[in-house]
Amino acid sequence: MAQPHPQPAFARSQFPTPRDYPDSPLSQALRQPLMLGLFLNMQDIRLSDYPTSNTWTFDYNLGIVQQAEALGFDLAFSRTQWLPKGGYDGEASLDSFIALGAMAAATQRMLLISTIHVLYGPLHPLHLAKYGATLDHIAKGRWGINIVTGHRPVEHEMFGRPQIEHDQRYQLAGELFDVLNTLWTHPENFSYEGKHGWKIKDGYITPKPLYGRPVLVTATGSGAGIDFAAQHSDLVFVTNSSGSGITEVLEDLPAHVARVKARAAEYGREVKVIINPVVVSRDSEAETRAYLEGITGNKVTSTFGTHTAYASDAHAWRERGGTRNTGLGLGGNIEIVGTPDQVVEQLAALKAAGIDGVQLNFHDFAKDLTHFGEQILPRLKAAGLRL
Repeated sequence: MAQPHPQPAFARSQFPTPRDYPDSPLSQALRQPLMLGLFLNMQDIRLSDYPTSNTWTFDYNLGIVQQAEALGFDLAFSRTQWLPKGGYDGEASLDSFIALGAMAAATQRMLLISTIHVLYGPLHPLHLAKYGATLDHIAKGRWGINIVTGHRPVEHEMFGRPQIEHDQRYQLAGELFDVLNTLWTHPENFSYEGKHGWKIKDGYITPKPLYGRPVLVTATGSGAGIDFAAQHSDLVFVTNSSGSGITEVLEDLPAHVARVKARAAEYGREVKVIINPVVVSRDSEAETRAYLEGITGNKVTSTFGTHTAYASDAHAWRERGGTRNTGLGLGGNIEIVGTPDQVVEQLAALKAAGIDGVQLNFHDFAKDLTHFGEQILPRLKAAGLRL
């Protein structure tokens, strides 16, 4: 029986990335002083009974993405979770991989990032390489992967396996993306037998992605996760472990962002850092306060991720409930509340702290995105945060 070829010596620095192409959609987005994105909510998650148009449906979220694209936003993605019945506040949860991929044919310019749990099988590297290359062509280089390795035992168990130890997950993911990058770029058949179970004999995919490979994003806060992202990703999606209030965020974020970027520099790479604010804003302070009080005054106990069976070993959230957390539980990694001028001031402060882009979410996407476009976006341009 023919044996796989010897394990290649992967040279990660030699794999082409979309940033190597000045005309790639990613390179164009990175020209913005502050990238603007949407963190879509395609799951039944309800934090307040205050009226909202939000819904998990594909048509609603596609409409929001198209609205944002018309405003000049740069990217969009959504979480994906694998939870048993009762894990959401309702019963519906679209898959980000499929939903964001489907949006590629209905949009023209925005980057579309699909969250994929890359270690939940049976998803072979050949499948992921072929799917990714296909979506890359449909999106003309605008599609990418938000790489998730899985932080809840219940999710791994749903796929019939015990949870993989935290740091080992990133070792497996590192080998996986070495294989994927080879499949996306290698002009000949490729055989491989790795340390962590990935096996290929005469593997080959075509067409190749348009700009080296799809855009890669990693959401992480741990040492192992940052090390993985520094070697593989274009964008690193971070949170602030001490809380979501703007005060503690601005105190803690500069050192954290500097750590992420310094780690990438050690590998001869540059990454951009993005974060997820929820924005609550109206024209005046009185209107903003009334809107905020409507949301917080109608808070409900969300079932999403709160059940003890859904325990997580994610490092980024370990101190979230600490005494320094001044957040109100509005749903974002950072809570930005204020008039349009105050929102711009806070976004400028995030930029000064080292943030390269924001993935926004809102209590009411349709209404609040319209307000953002009419009142906040012109001020961002005037402040030099948008071209």
